[in-house]
Amino acid sequence: MSNWLTSDPTEQELTMRVAYVFATSGHTASYKLGKMILPQLEQGNHGVDVVGMFFFDDNNYVLRSGDPIGERLEQVARETGMLLMMCDQCALERGLAKGEPGDCAPQDTIDGVTVGCFPDLYAALSTNPPDHVITL
Repeated sequence: MSNWLTSDPTEQELTMRVAYVFATSGHTASYKLGKMILPQLEQGNHGVDVVGMFFFDDNNYVLRSGDPIGERLEQVARETGMLLMMCDQCALERGLAKGEPGDCAPQDTIDGVTVGCFPDLYAALSTNPPDHVITL
């Protein structure tokens, strides 16, 4: 029986599903996402199905319209159905959402981005739940 470690994706019977939470300030999104995770997603060799990404603090800036990492992420999300969500309060504070916490919409972001709080994240992932959540 093959498993998710099988090198040939056509033989994979089990695929681990993960969601990433980008919570650490600094170069988390630009480096770990932009230089490690995203290239593997684009090449189809990340080894797991990424069902969603949730962004806090300045990590939200990669989801701005015109951001090179965001534009690449938009393409991957469009192809895979991956959820891209910003923390509502973080997005509001950075001008990437309009409205009020708990009731806001993204603005000036790449296509397909949503905005919300943990209950919104849980609801969005409930139809495509991850096996693991990885916080970076």
